[in-house]
Amino acid sequence: MESKTETADSQYKKMTETPVGKLIISLGVPTVVSMLITNIYNMADSYFVSKISLSAGGAPSIVFGVMAILQAFGFMFGHGSGSHISRLLGAKHNEQASRFASTGFFWAVFVGFLIMIGGLIFIDPLMRLLGSTDTILPYAVDYCTFILIAAPAMTGSCVLNNILRYEGKAALAMIGLTTGGILNMALDPLFIFAFDMGISGAGLATALSQYISFGILLSMFLLKKTQSRISPRFVAREFSTVGNIVLTGLPSLARQGLNSASTMVMNAQAKPFGDAAIAAMGYVGRTSSLIFSIGLGIGQGFQPVLGFNYGAKKYSRVRKGTWFTLGLGMLSIGVIAAGCFAFAPQIISLFRDEAEVVEIGSEALRIQCVFLLFFPASMVVNMLFQSIGKSIPALVLSCLQSGLIFIPLCVVLARFWGIKGIETAQPLAYFITALISLPCMIVFLRHLPKDE
Repeated sequence: MESKTETADSQYKKMTETPVGKLIISLGVPTVVSMLITNIYNMADSYFVSKISLSAGGAPSIVFGVMAILQAFGFMFGHGSGSHISRLLGAKHNEQASRFASTGFFWAVFVGFLIMIGGLIFIDPLMRLLGSTDTILPYAVDYCTFILIAAPAMTGSCVLNNILRYEGKAALAMIGLTTGGILNMALDPLFIFAFDMGISGAGLATALSQYISFGILLSMFLLKKTQSRISPRFVAREFSTVGNIVLTGLPSLARQGLNSASTMVMNAQAKPFGDAAIAAMGYVGRTSSLIFSIGLGIGQGFQPVLGFNYGAKKYSRVRKGTWFTLGLGMLSIGVIAAGCFAFAPQIISLFRDEAEVVEIGSEALRIQCVFLLFFPASMVVNMLFQSIGKSIPALVLSCLQSGLIFIPLCVVLARFWGIKGIETAQPLAYFITALISLPCMIVFLRHLPKDE
């Protein structure tokens, strides 16, 4: 009992006394590595699948909508429970933290199971709803079948990963995520080409790696390497706990859900331009995700620092952490985006070298790279509000960033400007959301009280 208390006290001291910049970097680096590996193996899926055929190369772009739905619920329960956990640990209420951890985890696995069953039953109409053409459909169905089989592992892993991060144990989360990602990259060519499984091999590789990653993350809790515990006996029976998790995690559900809707709208707008346009925009999306995963990783290193110190009423550290994360995120993304801008045609041609794919993809990627510099502003403000339990402003900003601005822009610009309108819609949405988010952040920080 004494050793547990000492561990909790040392973790509390680390989170509330270590210099803010140093702490955010130490927690952000493992998360950046995790997100880079995750995005690289997503790109590896697209790369290896694209070698099958042009139509097969468009399948991951369609199935991404399903993965976004799974992540939406996983992050809702993960961020919803994690935000409470970091603040409870900051206030030294460890028993209550375990209630939120267990409740969020088991609900996420249950919802993942429901999505798996419903998705497998209605898989053909689901793929068409997400924008599949007749030629892409058989590939999308084969690939998505395995993604749906892995649904409970994907939603459960989101919760486990986020709890570890919010506890300030990002390195443990990194072990589980990177192991699964590296395994997936190794299995892709083996299953697709050596075993001649085609796109089904890519799906099987993803499903296996997701379950292995899930097992590694869960073992961190079973081996008691965390302060909060995962056990059925800690699951809250009253609805108020579940309601608090859902309310706090609602911005994540909205963000990821609108990402799925945005993908569906973009694919629908790109459909008249053929499989090449759908595939090209999918490759741009994968590459862009890799770029802003740097900013997201830094931001996710910021979240537990924010939650702990807000719960401990050390508001000066909240201010310092917010400005530090914004500056570091813009610098990091700016450097990488500049490199991607310079080599955009070469990056797209790694997937497919058809002239139409490279032309559409490289132009869209360069526009993205210019406007990605504004992404950290909306990201930091959203994480700020969600981590301290201000669900309504976090929800509004999430919706603006993830779809409420992009979707109408995509439809209108595609109508009047064709494929160039589709290429421009998302970057323009980043810029507009940043203009709205920054004043909200400045006003909030100015009104924070002095430290207690």
